Amino acid sequence: QVTYFTSLSRQQEFEGNTKTVIPLFSVTYFLTITFSVVSCLRLSCIRNNVWLACCGVVSAGLAVLSSFGLMLFCGVPFVVTVANAPFLILGVGVDDMFIMIASWEQSSRKEEKSDVKSRLAKTYTEAALSVTITTLTDVLAFFIGTWTAFPSVRSFCLYTGTAFVFCYIYTMTFFGAIIVLNHKREQGDRHWLTCMPVGVEEGQAEKSCLYNACCIVNCSRQSSQLETHLPESEHPMSIFFKKYYGPFFTNKWIKLLVVLLYGTYLGGSVYGCTQIREGIDLRNLASDDSYIIPYYNDNNKYFSAYGPRVMVIVTESVDYWNEAVRLDIENCMQNLENISYVDKNLSESWLRVYTKVAESGLINISNKAVFINNLTTLFRIVPSFEWDIDKTEDKIDASRFFIQTVNVTSAVDEKNLLTQLREKAKQCIVPLMVYHPAFIYYDQYLVIVQNTIQNVVVAAGAMLVVSLLLIPNPLCCLWVTFAIASVIVGVAGFMAFWNVNLDSISMINLVICIGFSVDFSAHISYAFVTSGEASANKRAVEALSLLGYPVLQGAVSTILGVVVLAAAKAYIFRTFFKIMFLVILFGALHGLVFIPVFLTFF
Repeated sequence: QVTYFTSLSRQQEFEGNTKTVIPLFSVTYFLTITFSVVSCLRLSCIRNNVWLACCGVVSAGLAVLSSFGLMLFCGVPFVVTVANAPFLILGVGVDDMFIMIASWEQSSRKEEKSDVKSRLAKTYTEAALSVTITTLTDVLAFFIGTWTAFPSVRSFCLYTGTAFVFCYIYTMTFFGAIIVLNHKREQGDRHWLTCMPVGVEEGQAEKSCLYNACCIVNCSRQSSQLETHLPESEHPMSIFFKKYYGPFFTNKWIKLLVVLLYGTYLGGSVYGCTQIREGIDLRNLASDDSYIIPYYNDNNKYFSAYGPRVMVIVTESVDYWNEAVRLDIENCMQNLENISYVDKNLSESWLRVYTKVAESGLINISNKAVFINNLTTLFRIVPSFEWDIDKTEDKIDASRFFIQTVNVTSAVDEKNLLTQLREKAKQCIVPLMVYHPAFIYYDQYLVIVQNTIQNVVVAAGAMLVVSLLLIPNPLCCLWVTFAIASVIVGVAGFMAFWNVNLDSISMINLVICIGFSVDFSAHISYAFVTSGEASANKRAVEALSLLGYPVLQGAVSTILGVVVLAAAKAYIFRTFFKIMFLVILFGALHGLVFIPVFLTFF
């Protein structure tokens, strides 16, 4: 059995990941469209908002196209992580659509006689604030993410941030126009699919309910001429939130239960945060069926004692024929070999061999000309040394040696190894550099924690400022900030329980997490604060009945957007799904359970 690996394998397999996700993309579109259509269905052939739903998904798709086109045009590198972006934008774009539709239906219930202009104006005053807040916070989260030290994270944030901007523009312009066209169709009593006028024939009452739903106006047997001009009925889900869900959660024993539940959630999360592991397992860079995975497995099974074989490079041209210089190089090598992670018996140095050969009296290496001319003798003895010396006619530009590391088992070891090797190389008189292809991944550990914390803190601060500017109520902003902090702690904690390490991939997701946690809580707390009801409990019920359903729809649609990634063959995409799932789950939990209950106490 042969397992194999080349120095380019890791990179090629990593880049090959993107192709595995593209088929999943069509599945996502299908799921999102289906979900949108189902949640916009009505049992009336005029009221049916199927086209509205489809256009909402199309506008999210357009946003992906526009942003990717613009970014590629500007030459922003398209990295593997960017392939996650379309899944995210689909979910979020659809959220905005639901909020718009909900507001439109609300405005039509309030003002039956008004014309289309004032209704659309009313819709925009209500929905646009919510949508603007969420878009602003998401976009800010992403543009703050571009300050990181990781270029891949930067690319991802640029692509996604731009896509959100486009998504917002399309929702505000394109989708608003679609709503009006759809309204005109309804006013003209036209069928949702064919747009033909729907007549009311005599003798329809005898036909079946199914026929009525498809071809006439609705199932009710009375003459349905007037039906479209009555105010639109509330959606059954809004009624559920108003009649059952709200009152259930404002009961004082249930409130106590919620507080206890929150306590356990917080406790679990904080414990999880202490268990979090940093570092990326290099196996995770490839997809599950890649040829490098068996290689890594065999390497771990049979050769786990050995770490990477590190290259030590003399980067400038030095006088190797001068004995003092040779001694300096030897000292440097010995310093490097004295590190606890290095086995000195396994080093490989052309200079040592050359010096030994010279000492045995075979050749002379005391001056420049003989040193360079006699190298051919060395290459006859050990042919592979030819690759270790970069020489021109009269000088050696650079050369390299190898040292073998041992007992490098954990991320902490890798981190220590890297810092110690670099430290020793820096102290050396001769210009040295240590290198191994895996070092680029070890480098992550050095900055990942501080980078993550910095990004999360800055982003949370920015969210606070945005919500202060847009939500004219300081108390409400405090709740939003509380929700952000709470969701981040939860996601970070449960990430550890779900075997996700802290690396550049999960770091991106934590930044996104901030943007999303705002979405859910901002809507609900804003509705609570602006509600006209007298008692706190009634306010909570009203906030839930207004926005409970759109928030739930938004959560479900975002999860549907990323759920296909759970089936992806690559770790990157699976991690993305896991964290998004946690973010949406906890975000929705805060928006629909914790925040409404806590608001009633204060």
